[in-house]
Amino acid sequence: MKMMYDVVIIGAGVSGSAVARELARYQLAVCVVEKEEDICCGTSKANSGIVHAGYDAKPGSLMAKLNVKGNQMMENLSRQLDFPYKQNGSLVVCMEVEGKPRLMELYEQGIANGVKDLCILNREEALQIEPNLSDTVVAALYAPTGGIVCPFGLNIALAENAAENGVEFRLNTEVVDIQKTEQGYQIHTTQGDIQTKVVVNAAGVYADKFHNMVSEDKIHITARRGDYCLLDKSVGNLVEHTVFQLPNQFGKGVLIAPTVHGNIIVGPTAIDVEDKEGTNTTQEGIQRLVGRAGSSVKDLPIRQVITSFAGLRAHEDGHEFIIEELADAKGFIDCAGIESPGLTSAPAIGVMAAEIVCEILNAKEKDSFTETRKGILDPKQLSMEERNALIRKHPAYGNIVCRCEMITEGEILDAIHRPLGAKSLDGIKRRTRTGMGRCQAGFCSPKTIEILARELGVSESEITKAGGSSKLIVGRNKDMYDRSEQKERQDLA
Repeated sequence: MKMMYDVVIIGAGVSGSAVARELARYQLAVCVVEKEEDICCGTSKANSGIVHAGYDAKPGSLMAKLNVKGNQMMENLSRQLDFPYKQNGSLVVCMEVEGKPRLMELYEQGIANGVKDLCILNREEALQIEPNLSDTVVAALYAPTGGIVCPFGLNIALAENAAENGVEFRLNTEVVDIQKTEQGYQIHTTQGDIQTKVVVNAAGVYADKFHNMVSEDKIHITARRGDYCLLDKSVGNLVEHTVFQLPNQFGKGVLIAPTVHGNIIVGPTAIDVEDKEGTNTTQEGIQRLVGRAGSSVKDLPIRQVITSFAGLRAHEDGHEFIIEELADAKGFIDCAGIESPGLTSAPAIGVMAAEIVCEILNAKEKDSFTETRKGILDPKQLSMEERNALIRKHPAYGNIVCRCEMITEGEILDAIHRPLGAKSLDGIKRRTRTGMGRCQAGFCSPKTIEILARELGVSESEITKAGGSSKLIVGRNKDMYDRSEQKERQDLA
């Protein structure tokens, strides 16, 4: 007899993982299904990492409410779950006198939404706190509560804490159909059928697909591509605050911001695409990005770009979060249309969706719930004496694998063996930053492949970049590796 779950969450991005963590507080059998080989592989892995203050969304909207609430939750959550977060403040810069009324509109929206300490700065005041702003700046909206976060760190921390509290994660499990049953729902996946009383649809750009399987009230989500450029740490002091341009109908415009790891990020563009997997960058998109970014900050050091990438936002036609039980599909709960400020709102989305689920199931809280989680130890944060003691006890922390980011074998081992551990190069990258530096994995990939293969007990030719068919050693190289590994095993025997 197949197990009946109380709740199945579709999608292990930041929203799905936030819901999972909140539901882990209750006496419920919860399962998260994810089509990719790891958590944080969709929209959540490719965004600005901005914690928005909450002045953009329309007053009274769910976006506005959850943005401000999520912002207020972020600092405490970062302490509980040990992920990088910094409240660096943000500026919306106005380059023309004609734009000042729009800047005032944002200020008034922010006040209505409950954003604290907002103020309008004149040109001199703006340049005083951010000297590298463009010479054409005439005013700026300053939001001290704006922040920056590691998007991987937040997503992974939520998922790991959920898993440690009993939530089951099924990766490489794609949902292909959903059917209503007397007990709830039968979910057909590429790894077999799953029975559940309640479904939480947190599937990002695919949330409309699953919604429309069970409801006559259809929704439509457009994949909106955003191109980004990441600049080297050598120019990480270009700006201290997150610098936005006045928003338009496509969103908040191109931003320039520091990251919690010391780089500068520039982006995104906003280009609607039909392909919901269309994360390829284009020359046109990058050129558009660079051209627009240069108007906010003078002497933008664009030659210091170390990589460019693109992510997709789940833009719902009504431009509003949809978080509710469906009227014509009881027990099916949408977390749909989660575009910006979705990352900021995720903790609050988790609370709201979990409350809906618990009311449906009349769920009871557990006697115990572990609300804290310890992230991967970073030896660089230790004193020299502490680091030497660590290396004496665990020599792997003395072996530098990624020279650009100074990541040790000890950190990679932790990334592999912790809850929901990494199984691919990208999985290691998201957890430790191995390969995210100036050389973009040019030096450290072979050693990382070797460690992954050894720890997972597989051939090096089986290690992938990002799961599926993304193997790195193929053809004659694969045969060479397989023969070499076979000889090594024979010699050891």
